[in-house]
Amino acid sequence: MTTTAPSVPPEAADRRRWIALAIVLTASFMDLVDATIVNIAIPSIRRDTGASFTALQWVTAAYALAFAIGLITGGRLGDIFGRKKLFLLGMAGFTLASALCGFAASPGMLIGARVVQGAMAALMVPQVLAIIHVSFPAHERGKVFGMFGAVIGLGAVCGPLIGALLTEGDLFGLAWRPIFLINLPVGLAGILLGRRFITESRAAGALRLDLVGTALATVGLLMVLYPLTQGREAGWPVWGFVSMAASPLVLAVFVRYERAKARKDGSPLVELSLFRVRTFAAGSGVQLTFGVVNGLFFLIWTLHMQLGLGWSPLHAGLTGVPFSVACSAAAGLSVQKLVPRFGRRVLQAGALIMLSGALLYIGVAGHYGTALVSWQMVPAMVLMGVGMGLIVAPITDSVLSEVPAEHSGSASGIFNTTGQLGMALGLGLSSVAFFGAVGDPDGAGAAPGAPFVAATTNALWWVAGGLVLVFGLLFLLPRRARTRGAAAPAVDGRAG
Repeated sequence: MTTTAPSVPPEAADRRRWIALAIVLTASFMDLVDATIVNIAIPSIRRDTGASFTALQWVTAAYALAFAIGLITGGRLGDIFGRKKLFLLGMAGFTLASALCGFAASPGMLIGARVVQGAMAALMVPQVLAIIHVSFPAHERGKVFGMFGAVIGLGAVCGPLIGALLTEGDLFGLAWRPIFLINLPVGLAGILLGRRFITESRAAGALRLDLVGTALATVGLLMVLYPLTQGREAGWPVWGFVSMAASPLVLAVFVRYERAKARKDGSPLVELSLFRVRTFAAGSGVQLTFGVVNGLFFLIWTLHMQLGLGWSPLHAGLTGVPFSVACSAAAGLSVQKLVPRFGRRVLQAGALIMLSGALLYIGVAGHYGTALVSWQMVPAMVLMGVGMGLIVAPITDSVLSEVPAEHSGSASGIFNTTGQLGMALGLGLSSVAFFGAVGDPDGAGAAPGAPFVAATTNALWWVAGGLVLVFGLLFLLPRRARTRGAAAPAVDGRAG
């Protein structure tokens, strides 16, 4: 790894790196908030733009899919061309895309801007941990990564609440648009300060780009996600089922190409040999399934509160605070106290606690119907928050503990990508699990009320089934994670 830096006095250099840390952590916070802030504003976007529910699915799924597909390539571009350069490019693009989202004149323009926003986040986010890694010596990284974890927790708590406040506040009569426009001053400040205070660095032996592999993976995934999301609106045409059936063939071509690429120059997009490590293969299955659960749950939860129960965005956002606080508290406790003592059983307990929360939610939603009030929902949401926190914080170390050290960076990138792909797939599945149960959510008779409540309980059974699968897959992880060195963790940290 090579690093270029101007010659500055030690005290000034120390101040520069802490300012640089504040800049990259702010960028991480901005990305995490933007990934969660949109759900709470979906009903407002629908009223203002006339978007169909299928289009609204794409507003969330397009970001997740673009982010997932670009993550590995984004990290590799930083290694080749410079992390500072790619971070600033990603932040500039993210800021511009946020402006396009905020001023979108149609649902199609908003979806297109969200694709760009996700792609730019994929350039920006992978550089954050790399910049931290080269800016701080090993003995300081524990404190710095603790700060990084705190930012992740804060983003999980603040995203929905900030979205609710901005949407409910209707600033300047802009309705939902400030949830995107708020990124403009933050992004501009980050670009100006980042140019001055972030030190450039590159990897000495960076891997090459794999654009063909990226294209094959993108096509194969879209062949599943597009018909899954559009199918209900189009009446489930034959071409959709043909596309989904053909997707595994394209992905098989992708696998063969990746093997050939590895033999040719050792720079495949995905290091397939990692999947021979049982814990990594099983952990990727856990991450994918857990991503599906989260993508589906957080969308239907918002729609249940606002369309099923008729709550305002602020009411819905405040109801979510106990979940976020419980998730953050359990995450800290699991890493610091529980996992070192009980190992894998903590994650399994998390899956069961989260399952119990989903079942309790089904019970209260079915019992109270449209008369459900916030305090009746809180016990279920606290259980789900605690369960999620027990899983999301320690799972990366458990899954990567048996991966060879020389492949830890690639494994981290693949693992985070898998979670984001799961999120996109879960959002696509809402067409079947939620909107299919509503009947015709875009029709004239689709008023808020009982149909959306019934669809919520139906979708929650899908969530419960996913959590059962997560619990089973967790048995394939090691009882205790093997102790690793001081390598930088590559945790994306999204809960939804």
